[in-house]
Amino acid sequence: MNKTKKVVYMALALLTTLALGTGCSPEKPTPVKTVEIPDGTIDPALWGKAYPVEYDMWKSTGDPTPVGKSKYKKGNDGGVTYDKLSEYPFLALLFNGWGFGVEYNEPRGHLNMLKDQSLVDPSRLKSGGVCLTCKTPYVPQLVKRMGKDYFSEPYMKVLAEIPKEHQELGVACIDCHDNKDMSPKISREFTLGTALKKMGVDESKLTNQDKRTLVCAQCHVSYNIPKDADMKSQDVFFPWDESQWGHIPVENIIKKIRSNPAYGEWKQSVTGFKLAFMRHPEFEMYSNNSVHWQAGVSCADCHMPYTRVGSQKASDHRVMSPLKNDMKACQQCHTETPDWLKAQVFAIQDRAASLFIRTGYATATVAKLLEMTHKAQAEGKVIDQALYDQAKDQYLEAFYRVLFFGAENSVGFHNPTEAMRILGDAALHAGQADALLRQALTAAGVTVPINIDLELSKYTDNRGVKKLMFRPDQELKDPFPTK
Repeated sequence: MNKTKKVVYMALALLTTLALGTGCSPEKPTPVKTVEIPDGTIDPALWGKAYPVEYDMWKSTGDPTPVGKSKYKKGNDGGVTYDKLSEYPFLALLFNGWGFGVEYNEPRGHLNMLKDQSLVDPSRLKSGGVCLTCKTPYVPQLVKRMGKDYFSEPYMKVLAEIPKEHQELGVACIDCHDNKDMSPKISREFTLGTALKKMGVDESKLTNQDKRTLVCAQCHVSYNIPKDADMKSQDVFFPWDESQWGHIPVENIIKKIRSNPAYGEWKQSVTGFKLAFMRHPEFEMYSNNSVHWQAGVSCADCHMPYTRVGSQKASDHRVMSPLKNDMKACQQCHTETPDWLKAQVFAIQDRAASLFIRTGYATATVAKLLEMTHKAQAEGKVIDQALYDQAKDQYLEAFYRVLFFGAENSVGFHNPTEAMRILGDAALHAGQADALLRQALTAAGVTVPINIDLELSKYTDNRGVKKLMFRPDQELKDPFPTK
């Protein structure tokens, strides 16, 4: 057989093999035909008639998540709700005097959002109707109809404005989708839309991929609630002043919330300071130059990966951590095994959690030193005002950074470099505040023990009506006991 014929036969054999292989491959997913939903339709069951696959997956967000797959963010792992104040007792000290110091649980799935608010300790709802902002799809209607009253009226009064059959309905289809073509849609223009304008972002120029992150950023951000003289809520806003797209650093957020006493939402018991608060700043952490952000990865890519249901390809609307979905989302881009990928996530989280715990206890120690300082002043001791002012400033910088990291729900994974930078700076601020207060107290004739008794049981015990869960592998103890 000459060389030319041999090449022809080999080519024919290869084509035959490819043809056979193609004949045995699964059919391509059938594209979903877009169905227009009537304007103003809030009931997700009506959307579900057109999109039953997505609707069924969305309903499953109310189910317990798979057991034992996430190391830190257990949520409602196996139906058990985990209490963050028991897992990180220094938070109970730092949050004492505030609803989060009474009850602070790991979040459950989207379907449970409003249900959980009906079960939470009443002290968590003192801010009023504004607490519903991320919890119900009726919020845009409520804001338009009630105006300022939506923010300031009592929670139960505003909740009663929602149709009775939907008073336990959490985030729904209309919160994230345009009803005409199902494209991602920003429904919270009065919060996210306003914040984007502050940063000079033109919504008309946002890509579909941008919006697949921003629909999540309507709620997975840190927001603040300005108060009037009677501590009634006046508004809700994202503290993104002086920031820009892809760069909303914690420094800018702290600068904003410290700039106006009206942003003080509560009084910290141990120090007596009126403080602002931060909630779940996932978007701020992730978008600040993280590796995945720079690669163009959206929130939905990781938390709502495409999946096959029969012959249909659909975005998985059972929104949850990739860890609880056996790293399938990660394997869309990464070729390593699920076990290897999970090990990398845990390594990042272990390092961040370790520094968070050490920094948290260091900041709690400063809070107790401030309590000691205030007691000394009440007893007539003269405390150097310059040292005190510097110490207070350093303490607040440490506290807000610890708060920021603890409220962000990835334990550092969304942006490992930024997480470690924030915690490192927090440790530095706490250390400086500790040294300044010890200097001031010693100069005033007060003997300061080397190890400060944090009195943790005072803050963790008898803080609410709930019987809260401890992690099975954790013993509650003060890491710096008094000798």
